[in-house]
Amino acid sequence: MFAGFRKDQRHVNGVDIAYRIGGSGPGLLLLHGHPQTHVIWHKVAGDLAKHFTVVAADLRGYGDSTRPAADEQHLNYSKREMGRDGVALMESLGFSEFSILAHDRGARVAHRLALDHPQAVQRLVLLDIAPTLAMYTQTDEAFARAYWHWFFLIRPAPLPETLIEANPEQYLRSVMGSRSAGLKPFTDEAFSEYVRCISLPGSARGICEDYRASAGIDLEHDRADIEAGRSLNMPLLALWGAEGTVGRCFDPLREWQKVATDVRGKALPGGHYLAEEVPEQLLGEVLAFLR
Repeated sequence: MFAGFRKDQRHVNGVDIAYRIGGSGPGLLLLHGHPQTHVIWHKVAGDLAKHFTVVAADLRGYGDSTRPAADEQHLNYSKREMGRDGVALMESLGFSEFSILAHDRGARVAHRLALDHPQAVQRLVLLDIAPTLAMYTQTDEAFARAYWHWFFLIRPAPLPETLIEANPEQYLRSVMGSRSAGLKPFTDEAFSEYVRCISLPGSARGICEDYRASAGIDLEHDRADIEAGRSLNMPLLALWGAEGTVGRCFDPLREWQKVATDVRGKALPGGHYLAEEVPEQLLGEVLAFLR
């Protein structure tokens, strides 16, 4: 995986962020989702690197990046702090401006990063999410059943951490295998890497704190932006899976149009894990938009 890429780590914003870098040209930051790592991009990174300097990073709490301690307000895992990680990483690599391609939790980080650091973000691609606040306020039974982990992971410590740590691989299989495509999209090599990383000490804490932040401090930040009239003003492409929960339970394009001024988007013929399910279709849309 990632032929021609270099794997490295940088200390930025008080944490060590692991990443792979490859290619040349304008900067493109790739951010993954839960419960995975930067490895989700292994089917598309090579083609993207023909046009961009691709930086595929592990979010704090995931992969081989630092797993900060928990705090009462979950500030260490707020999307604001994760966004600062991304900006600091790209600046350390020589990119004061860059575009972002992000999935799931990483797309929530990208949303916050772009709001807090609009001067840094040229273009933004968000995969299979609607804005966090919209998804929480519009939760119904269908969404709650499909995204059960949203409500399990935010329970007070140490219950969810204890259950995940009892069998990390089973948790991984339960979450990833319950989506529309099952476990078929994931190569053995990629899945083994996901298992390795979720089994590392502190991974369960990082995952839970990420979600606790999303259900608390992140919503406070989102509401403050809406009250202040702040919105995303860079070009934004929203893509989601035609067979996924987000497209069934929400109207992603309409929700992004409420918080951004320059939005386009569509459903792709897949489920939640677009970069691993339909990499060629995803590349076609992303390259046309970013270039």
